[in-house]
Amino acid sequence: MDEIYIQRILEGDHQAFRQLITKYKDMAYSIAMSVVKDEFYAEEIIQGSFLIAYDKLATFKGASKFSTWFYRIVTNQSFKLAKRHKTEFVDFVEIPPEISDEIDNAILKLEADDQKYYINEALKKISAKESLVLRLFYLNENSVEEITEVTGWSSSNIKVILHRARINLRHILTEIYKLDKKVLY
Repeated sequence: MDEIYIQRILEGDHQAFRQLITKYKDMAYSIAMSVVKDEFYAEEIIQGSFLIAYDKLATFKGASKFSTWFYRIVTNQSFKLAKRHKTEFVDFVEIPPEISDEIDNAILKLEADDQKYYINEALKKISAKESLVLRLFYLNENSVEEITEVTGWSSSNIKVILHRARINLRHILTEIYKLDKKVLY
């Protein structure tokens, strides 16, 4: 379906681009948020990314899916902005396996709405690379190979980042849960 819209855009139908914006804006925002962790900057990035995609659409060769090509633009723009603003992120230490079961149980106790809130808050606290890989892998259900195409990173690097991201996300969620538990009781 994307090919039809792309062809129409290249033939001069500027309204066809709205269809691509509607289809990809939410995931583009999610990708940008995972890197810059700021709503204003994320919106700025997706607007700029759509402009770049529109301007460079004639160079899209179709070797990959349009979404992969576009998400790569979003990823590159996100890291450029993050680098300009030099946001610092903290890496957490690996959690011992004996604590892992306790952490998993704590996460399961959260209500569904609370889970979404806390997961988004936790994603803001981990590194941009980790947050991006988690969002692409779990939310967008991209394979490691597709994430490689989007980011330009090696598959082994993505697997390492994904592993560390899971650990750090668990650690943060456990801390949030413990704080919440203290406040409630």
